[in-house]
Amino acid sequence: MNFQPLEYIYKSSGNAEAYTLLLLHGTGGDEKDLIPLSKEFGTDFNVLSLRGNVSENGMPRFFKRLGMGIFDEEDLEFRTNEMAFFLEEIAVEKGFDIKKIVALGYSNGANIAGSLLVLQSDFLAGAILFRPMNPFKDKIPAALNREVPIFLSSGKFDPTVNPEATEKYISMLKNAGFKVSHPEINAGHNLTQDDLELSVGWFKDNFRIG
Repeated sequence: MNFQPLEYIYKSSGNAEAYTLLLLHGTGGDEKDLIPLSKEFGTDFNVLSLRGNVSENGMPRFFKRLGMGIFDEEDLEFRTNEMAFFLEEIAVEKGFDIKKIVALGYSNGANIAGSLLVLQSDFLAGAILFRPMNPFKDKIPAALNREVPIFLSSGKFDPTVNPEATEKYISMLKNAGFKVSHPEINAGHNLTQDDLELSVGWFKDNFRIG
């Protein structure tokens, strides 16, 4: 596989037992975008923020798409495996626990995090998915043998995400054994303070140190 490394920012908590919050930006963002948001979650975890390796008209993305809401699933699978390979390498380099990664993704970033849940269901310790879509038409995740909590927030007025498709996506995740929390926010595709406050509370409930 011709995997390429990803541009990133890494901030260590200094605690070998800490979780690592994996930040995955939306279309047109970069590795700096979600750093300010991550500070709202506390300071007792590592932060690893990635930049997608795909460019769409100069805008960074994590994988190609064929049109609005239509994913290039072959590229999505390749880029997901590329990202997983990179995470395994950088976990060794930086000395964090590969089994204690919690992804936080918005839009395009949430979709590649969701792809990782489908393709390698036991890779992540948990995930925060803001405004995601089901990453694949036909693939489903393997059944889990441990509890993996997922926070998935939808915008009630989001013009880009089909609510029925979201319900099917959530059902698929639950059927595989994921523990899904699904708040619906009075918003469109944009993030709101409600998204932040609810996800921070969820994170602190599920990922306490010690």
